[in-house]
Amino acid sequence: MQRDAVLIEAEELLDKLGDPTLRIFDTSMVFFAEAEDAPSRYLKGHIPGAAFFDHARVTDQEAKYPYTVAPEAQLAREIGAMGIGNAHQVVVYTTELIAAATRAWWILRYAGHQNVRVLNGGLAAWQKAGGAIEQGEHTYPPAEFTPTFKPEMFASKEEVQAAIEDGAVCTVFTLSEDAFPQMIAGSTRNDMDNLLVEDRFLSNADLSARLKDEAAHERVITYCGGGIAATANAVAHLLAGNENVSVYDGSLYEWTGEGLPTG
Repeated sequence: MQRDAVLIEAEELLDKLGDPTLRIFDTSMVFFAEAEDAPSRYLKGHIPGAAFFDHARVTDQEAKYPYTVAPEAQLAREIGAMGIGNAHQVVVYTTELIAAATRAWWILRYAGHQNVRVLNGGLAAWQKAGGAIEQGEHTYPPAEFTPTFKPEMFASKEEVQAAIEDGAVCTVFTLSEDAFPQMIAGSTRNDMDNLLVEDRFLSNADLSARLKDEAAHERVITYCGGGIAATANAVAHLLAGNENVSVYDGSLYEWTGEGLPTG
């Protein structure tokens, strides 16, 4: 996949600001209880015109495990309610941890939106490029979104179970050993930080070099704790030209919750 179909640099976004077809979203997530919550951080400072992307709206609230992607009807409805139509240009970014933006990108692409990009480097890159910061809340008027779902972008627990015995599939854990020593039996590990510098994706050539062993397989399945960081590695594979990649949405929350084998 072409790099500019996945990522946008801050300088390009500066030139686009004010385009009526543009929809910008702060997709930040907070994973530590002591940290300031993401909506409050958004209100204190965001890219001018950006709305807040609430991941809870695209999550199945009835699911047994957290962060599970919402059912199709709910997802399509919420995307439109956020103000995203099929013809809009969508840019997603974070204040930190680019995986929150790649998660939003993955979900929107899964739903069939063709024009969504991740701001490479997030808010820090925007400010470094001279971008202004706005306070307060901004929302977009509801839009009509017609989905075209791509179920192959997500892998099920059953597919991961089958992959353990299938040498043609590489199942990759995307978090560090220090943080998560336990992982799915038979999988390999590639910390997402190996693919980033200052929350920016490496060049396509460097990504290809760091992912070549995984890419030698017919299919790659990425996973993490709850399907967030896994999307960063999956996006990196797309940038490196490896199209047959899926995210195990349930990830370790589901795998360990179901008592499946770890190593």
